[in-house]
Amino acid sequence: MTFIDKLNHAWTSQDSLLMVGLDPDVGRFPAELAGRADAVFEFCRRIVDATAPYACGFKPQIAYFAALGAEDQLLDLCRYIRAQHPALPIVLDAKRGDIGSTAQQYAREAFERYGADAVTVNPYMGRDSVQPYLDYGDKGVIILCRTSNVGGADLQDMRLANGTPLYLHVADQVARVWNTNGQCALVVGATYPEEIAQVRRRVADMPLLIPGIGAQGGDIVATVQAGRTAANTGMMINSSRAILYASQGDNWAEAAAKTARATRSAIRHALSASND
Repeated sequence: MTFIDKLNHAWTSQDSLLMVGLDPDVGRFPAELAGRADAVFEFCRRIVDATAPYACGFKPQIAYFAALGAEDQLLDLCRYIRAQHPALPIVLDAKRGDIGSTAQQYAREAFERYGADAVTVNPYMGRDSVQPYLDYGDKGVIILCRTSNVGGADLQDMRLANGTPLYLHVADQVARVWNTNGQCALVVGATYPEEIAQVRRRVADMPLLIPGIGAQGGDIVATVQAGRTAANTGMMINSSRAILYASQGDNWAEAAAKTARATRSAIRHALSASND
């Protein structure tokens, strides 16, 4: 099953567009995990099990693991998700961007070492820097387009000679030229719903990974109205910190599940409202 097949199946079987981000910050872990050598894995495992009924996939952010020297715990986590929740895709959030020979190694890391179903990449260095990921035809390649941070406008809003903003040029390139295997998706932040709508018009039903709801303040209703497809899918709406750290008390896993369930319900409600 390709990444796109797996994602489509998860959208339907889970009735969810919620992607749960896994950004482990040991300073915010519950007290019961203090001092454990496997605290990162155990925290993320509990979150995964608690939120899996409400999610269309999981997005571990590699920097949070690498900064702690916890790559082996990330490897164990990816194995755990594949074994216990095999229907839910793993998106490795790495935002890699380097020349072709180095990109080949990053692609091997994402797809062969961690067994991710998809990886986020940076298109700034052009097609040849993305090609090693595209060569894994059954895997997803999720390309930065209009990011959720304010500083993204420094470059992404710059206009080409024909007046097209750079982020829409990226969307056009990916949709028309790079997506030969039908494996691509784009990152567009929930903090910019008008840009989401413009990208959606350019790329038809291509999946969008949409960070920025929850702790970053993106509006769910505006996001859904801008990014949904005619089939009421097409989005991986990511929430990380708001779910992971819903509570630091003894009920932390239950609180994460409650927040994930509420977020999924809010997305469903927004879809229903968009169809009225």
